[in-house]
Amino acid sequence: MPEPAVLAIDGASIAYDAQPVLTGVTGRVGAGEIVALIGPNGAGKSTLIKAVLGLVPVTTGTIAVLGRSPAAARRDVGYVPQADTLDAQFPVSVTQVVLMGRYRRIGWLRRPARADRAIAADALRRVGLADRARATFGTLSGGQRQRVLLARAIAAQPRLLLLDEPFSGVDVVSQEALVRVLSQLRQHGTAVLISTHDLALARHVSDHACLLNRQMYGFGPTAATLTPDGLRATYGSRTLDRHGDDIVAAHR
Repeated sequence: MPEPAVLAIDGASIAYDAQPVLTGVTGRVGAGEIVALIGPNGAGKSTLIKAVLGLVPVTTGTIAVLGRSPAAARRDVGYVPQADTLDAQFPVSVTQVVLMGRYRRIGWLRRPARADRAIAADALRRVGLADRARATFGTLSGGQRQRVLLARAIAAQPRLLLLDEPFSGVDVVSQEALVRVLSQLRQHGTAVLISTHDLALARHVSDHACLLNRQMYGFGPTAATLTPDGLRATYGSRTLDRHGDDIVAAHR
């Protein structure tokens, strides 16, 4: 008997104020699988991630996380947003930011225990920032802050991790650290849904790809889905260019 999907999307359509944003999305993400969401700006990638978090209503079809509604499963879902609301000027240490990932499990009124601090320290080690644990969050570079936010998400020990454009604007060191962590999460059975414009990275890190542009144009194994025909259907023929053997899609 096959193992149930961590994330199951069946004919889902999503709307804001009755205005359709994304229609006809169907796919499965199993334990230890990484799925890349690919499409131009405004395609609905971030909207789909918010629907998986239970923050945006599904108008038709269903989204289930671990067999439950997105809102009911939120404790088991980690999230790294494209633009975090944490003020970089707020005087909070790197460790304190990562410990925020534990509050959903321990409660906001309880002090983190030794075990929680050990989990936070391990998350920082995994993103390569153990030596910056006492640094003020705002003193870090943009790429380092992104890695701290990833550490915050994995400190929650999620079974599903949602990443919205995590590679956007980060330096090479941070990009390599993010790729390394994704590999570790896969080995530990965490399912990952990642929105990205970088097709080369999507091919490198993901098992499956989902092509979106207000509707779904494909979902399947990365090599079979990120094809010139699939990308032209998603982006439009004039938004594609060829660099050697790679097809490059414009953000638009």
